[in-house]
Amino acid sequence: GCDSSLNLTSQKATDAVDGIFQSLRDIARVRLHMKQFHSIHNPGSNTHQASASYKPLLKQVVEEVCNPDRPDPVDIEHISSGLTDLLKTGFSMFMKVNRPHPGDHPLLIIFMVGGVSVSEVKMVKDLVATRKPSTQVIVLSSVLLTPHSAVELLFASDRLQPDARI
Repeated sequence: GCDSSLNLTSQKATDAVDGIFQSLRDIARVRLHMKQFHSIHNPGSNTHQASASYKPLLKQVVEEVCNPDRPDPVDIEHISSGLTDLLKTGFSMFMKVNRPHPGDHPLLIIFMVGGVSVSEVKMVKDLVATRKPSTQVIVLSSVLLTPHSAVELLFASDRLQPDARI
């Protein structure tokens, strides 16, 4: 709501910060419905507060996709795409049939709605290279974020059609 720092008032600054925290609360409320990817913060234990850590959602998802030891990812849904997969899905109602794991395919396509940063793309590339080197990964996004544009998006009045010049 300010076009220059001369027009900035305490109330305008408070409203902007309140808006950011409301957005963060909305995101947290939506993520509560997830079973596995509900938090990016690990608070550590009562005896080891220094062991608290931050693990980005994108990193959690890629690690899950690249982990062949977990047969059924909880928050990642496999969509049947062929006759074989369709038959497996149909027979799974009557018999114990494992659904295909997302990491079984040699091509992993990740699309990030809202933007992705260069460091996130590098993290995905490095994770896939160490965990599943035979997998080709393609990272797509609605926009390539810079530190400046990410902050501008926090202050955008309409996040579906941001007024930030990215």
